[in-house]
Amino acid sequence: MSSTLIQRKPYFFCGIGGSGMLPLALILRGQGYAVEGSDRSLDQGRLAPKFEFLRSRGIALHPQDGSGLTRREQILVTSAAVEESVPDVQAARRLDLPMIRRAELLAELFNAAPHSIAVGGTSGKSTTTGMIGWILQQAGRAPTIMNGAVMKNFVTPEMPFASAAVGDGEVFVSEVDESDGSIALYRPHIAVVNNISLDHKTMDELRALFRDFVAKAKVAVLNLDNEETKALAATLPAGAATTFSLTNMRAQLFGGRLKPSPAGISFEVSERDTGAGAIVHLNVPGRHNVSNALAAMCAVRACGVPLDVAVDALSTFTGIKRRFEIVGTANGITVIDDFAHNPDKIAATFATLHAFPGRLLVMFQPHGYGPLRLMKDAFIDCFAQGLHDGDVLVMPEPVYYGGTTDRSVTSDDVARGVNEKGHEAIALHDRAACGEKLITLARPGDRIVIMGARDDTLSEFAAGLLKRL
Repeated sequence: MSSTLIQRKPYFFCGIGGSGMLPLALILRGQGYAVEGSDRSLDQGRLAPKFEFLRSRGIALHPQDGSGLTRREQILVTSAAVEESVPDVQAARRLDLPMIRRAELLAELFNAAPHSIAVGGTSGKSTTTGMIGWILQQAGRAPTIMNGAVMKNFVTPEMPFASAAVGDGEVFVSEVDESDGSIALYRPHIAVVNNISLDHKTMDELRALFRDFVAKAKVAVLNLDNEETKALAATLPAGAATTFSLTNMRAQLFGGRLKPSPAGISFEVSERDTGAGAIVHLNVPGRHNVSNALAAMCAVRACGVPLDVAVDALSTFTGIKRRFEIVGTANGITVIDDFAHNPDKIAATFATLHAFPGRLLVMFQPHGYGPLRLMKDAFIDCFAQGLHDGDVLVMPEPVYYGGTTDRSVTSDDVARGVNEKGHEAIALHDRAACGEKLITLARPGDRIVIMGARDDTLSEFAAGLLKRL
């Protein structure tokens, strides 16, 4: 492990409330490090329960004005996106404090673990990470888990924001991110890749990143139903890949005879090498979650967990916050909060919803102007294909937290493209206007779906709509 970790210096997280920062801060605190931080949302008076929770874990919080950085021994932790103009960064520069990127710090912890499982891919990372973590927990392996979202199974009154779990140090399970290229930092024993599709980088860049990622692992868990990961599996030497599929019976784990319900799905799993089989009952819906479960079972099998133990644990897996989360139903109208923010995730949510009757009223808040510019055409196509007659899409402008960005592509460009393909889409100036439109349109039998990422207040927005209904 690196000298920064051995020295037990205090860590200061700039943007500590972020989905990637908070769990890492919790893991360090749980391992005995002194942790402090700042956050723009705290300064703006938003998301108070989250920051009260951090204080309850012994984490000191400061305004994001540089005032929390005063001591030579502090180490500033930043995200990849932080800009030099942020006061905490300027204060660290003045004091000549060491600085480390979030992903670099996580990789140090992860790579030092005796057994490590890294979960990558465009879609399904958080759910698959949560499933692997829960199976290992139920199998008595006490894993440390780093996730980008709250794992409902690990939530307790003392741990309401359970996007991390601190184990005994033997097994480390982490979601890893390709969007900033930091996936290259990890040296996993087991590398999981559910799928590869256009999101933050070009396909050629993604192929190179994931090819290098799986090459470093002892075992690569790959999906034969995705053309990119199937091609990746074909490049690996015999025995280096363990595969799963819903369509290809040559995979090590095969899932078949799917039986969906509005709140879950069951399927049969069979193991090629042993001939073992079982029926798996999931409390999370959708064909994509069957793939996530197969990936998780492959990963834990590579850790020596028996198939029946994995199946039993999955039957009690309760899901991930903001992953097709049913907020509630009022006057016959159901509100669903969903993290879908790229074309693959949006398509999976639509497929799950359209398996059952009811009109969809969708609010999609893009997760930044950059991704919107990169994926504009793909967004238009996925909404045009995923919306049915009578469904309505409303879009506010992308989430924006400051800094410099190119705003040449807006939500109006996507809405106009969806309209041209024959579906109703409306771009409105802000989220409040979108909420008014949804309330006006809603009638019994409808499903209101709130989609978007990088914005914790979307959950509050969804809950507010339910109250109004």
